[in-house]
Amino acid sequence: MEIEKFIFCLEAIPDVEIEQTTEVMNILEDMALQQDISSIYKACDTIEGLEESLNTLLYDDHHFKDYEIIYLVVPGAANNILLNEYYYSIEEIAELFEGKMKGKVIHFANQKILDLTDEESQYFLDVTGARAISGYGTTHTEISSSSTIDRVFFSLYQENDDFKEVVELMFQKHYNLCKLLDFRLYY
Repeated sequence: MEIEKFIFCLEAIPDVEIEQTTEVMNILEDMALQQDISSIYKACDTIEGLEESLNTLLYDDHHFKDYEIIYLVVPGAANNILLNEYYYSIEEIAELFEGKMKGKVIHFANQKILDLTDEESQYFLDVTGARAISGYGTTHTEISSSSTIDRVFFSLYQENDDFKEVVELMFQKHYNLCKLLDFRLYY
């Protein structure tokens, strides 16, 4: 029996008190209907909200082991995320996730650049326990990775958990988009 891999999406929004349907929510819903990929969506507007959502998933959701992809849709600069007008470094995020991401894939949408050195990526993987971290080397404002290549990545990963093969297939099928957004995977 094939084991389904769920996606846990954390999206940064300006204010969680204002109820809204985001583009990412619509995309995740469409992925569930069209591609049969299940997900949980949480919005956050502060680092505390991000941590609280993650802890709720870790400690209150008995299906946490089924969530193999932690999908972070957050703005920021290279190797930083921006929440509530404050930048958090990739090292701070690693410490926030310390030991909590065993076997997970942490995937960043192209709202921020992910450009890690070997040492930075190894630190992140060692501290978090994550299996891999992925994202994009460019923020292309006209193209949202959420509505394009992220869907391909999630779909291919549902079928095959060998990262090398998944990335090869992505580049074979969508070379121009992968190069344009500069898809990156660290493992």
